[in-house]
Amino acid sequence: MSAVPPMPPSSAAPGSVPNHLAWAIVSTVLATCLCCPLGLIGIVAIVFSSQVNGKLNQGDLEGARRASANAKTWCWVATAFAIIGLLLNIVVLATGGMEQYMEMMQQMQQMQ
Repeated sequence: MSAVPPMPPSSAAPGSVPNHLAWAIVSTVLATCLCCPLGLIGIVAIVFSSQVNGKLNQGDLEGARRASANAKTWCWVATAFAIIGLLLNIVVLATGGMEQYMEMMQQMQQMQ
């Protein structure tokens, strides 16, 4: 009876392809808190990040590299949303905050 030999381990060590999981989680949380629900786009980064180690364990080095590259791209997108959200929050606070905004809205309603 013949048995299929196990797949040889990948030539790359599991740590050689970064999974960017920590960056994906942090950027998603910050983007969601600072920007708005658009920050949830970082979930895509988390999904790709979580695929990297599984692909490495299966011996799919090229697939792991693609997943890592996609995760990095989506991490940058989520980070950009976090930075934009932070800048918007700074502008709102520097221009008087929500009180000033509410006063402006009340004035506009009275004009109508």
